[in-house]
Amino acid sequence: MSQHQVDVRPPWGRLAALSIQHVLIMYTGCVTVPLVFGAALKLSQSDIAFLISADLLVAGIITAIQGFGLGKIAGVRLPIICGATFTGLTPMILIAHKYGIQAVYGSMLIGGVVGLALAIPFARIIRFFPALVTGAVLTVVGLSLIGVAGGLIVGSDSSSPDYAAPRNLLIAAIVVVIAVALLCLGRGIWAQLAILFSLIAGTAITAAMGMFHLSGVGQAGWVGMPTPFHFGAPQFPIAAIVSMSIVMAVVFAESTASMLAVSEITGKPLSTGDLTRGLIGDGLSGILAGIFGGFIDTVFGQNVGAVETSRVHSRFVTAGSGLILIVLALIPKMGALIAALPGPVVGAVGLVLFGTVAMVGIRTLATVDLAKPVNLTIAATAVGVGLLPEFVPDMFTKLPDSMQIIFGSGITLTAIVAFVLNIVFYHTPLRRRVDDEPVVTATTDILVATETGTASTSTATETNAKTHV
Repeated sequence: MSQHQVDVRPPWGRLAALSIQHVLIMYTGCVTVPLVFGAALKLSQSDIAFLISADLLVAGIITAIQGFGLGKIAGVRLPIICGATFTGLTPMILIAHKYGIQAVYGSMLIGGVVGLALAIPFARIIRFFPALVTGAVLTVVGLSLIGVAGGLIVGSDSSSPDYAAPRNLLIAAIVVVIAVALLCLGRGIWAQLAILFSLIAGTAITAAMGMFHLSGVGQAGWVGMPTPFHFGAPQFPIAAIVSMSIVMAVVFAESTASMLAVSEITGKPLSTGDLTRGLIGDGLSGILAGIFGGFIDTVFGQNVGAVETSRVHSRFVTAGSGLILIVLALIPKMGALIAALPGPVVGAVGLVLFGTVAMVGIRTLATVDLAKPVNLTIAATAVGVGLLPEFVPDMFTKLPDSMQIIFGSGITLTAIVAFVLNIVFYHTPLRRRVDDEPVVTATTDILVATETGTASTSTATETNAKTHV
């Protein structure tokens, strides 16, 4: 019996080139999370550089485990790349502001342990996290981070003379234009590395304007290892643990969708055991991140696309990418260089990335039968409730601190609301009533404003061919 293409190792030279390509595709998205987190907490450049090194270390270890496998314990053994997820970013910032950064990594560590405990049952109850739930969560993840990107562009100190300076806005606009041009008009590597090229171009512009300072790079060493508990002994507030555990469940749903997609692309069936070992990898990322000061990992969607477009399905290629990430993590100067990137450049790139995350969520929701009132209502309610903390950030200030952490995160709120409503309407006796709804044809009255200011009604009829939740 011949080996499946997933389990075949390409020649060493080709393997190395393809592994480097995967790293280049995911690198910017991976390091954006520590950049944004560090900026939101006003950490020093040296601390942000540490976060980047720790981030790369955890991503490299987990990616290697997912590709090579860790016996029968962990690793899905598919060609996937793992990196820091944006899903946990907002809850982490809230926890840090409320309890301190030690609580962030304490709750993340426990969240990883919870993830290990949930891996087996989650692999069996994935039906409770359909596209209706994950789509709503991803939409709010992207939208809730737009303000963070804006803060990087204008600055965090409104009393500073550089706050919202026209040159910051101009730089951000130029970087966005470059990113959009490359993403829409570029071909091959120009499109795949559009965000990276945009970062380089923006950095070159700020360097010419005297805004790119490399003093921290000179002080960083060439070789170094992220030290455990860099920010101090971890702390474990109950509310923070609950919030990060919910984040872990959302990450599980996100990674599951990506692993199923890679299974479909490669033609290698994904068993319940395979999925369980893949989710254990996510749980391990939480534990390692809690120890080394990194971030919870998920499967990177852009690399899933790269597996499809390159038609190279070997898991050894992505495992090789994991080894490259580990090497990069051991070069502190690399982290220091990235940490020195000016806020307007990082914010502009983040704006495009966060907007993309939101659109991925909307695209996921588009696979749901939104002509059914119950689906539309669940999605609308989950997204609406999830955005409340973004538009009214002080609405929960009179609640106890523990409840503020849980309800103050739009991502957590969205996950709770979408998950609960999906169970209520699709996994209880109420489903019979929901299934009786007529959805074959939807007729919508559309009001069309005339030039005179009056309105006429036209009828649009469409056949609904979308799948059920």
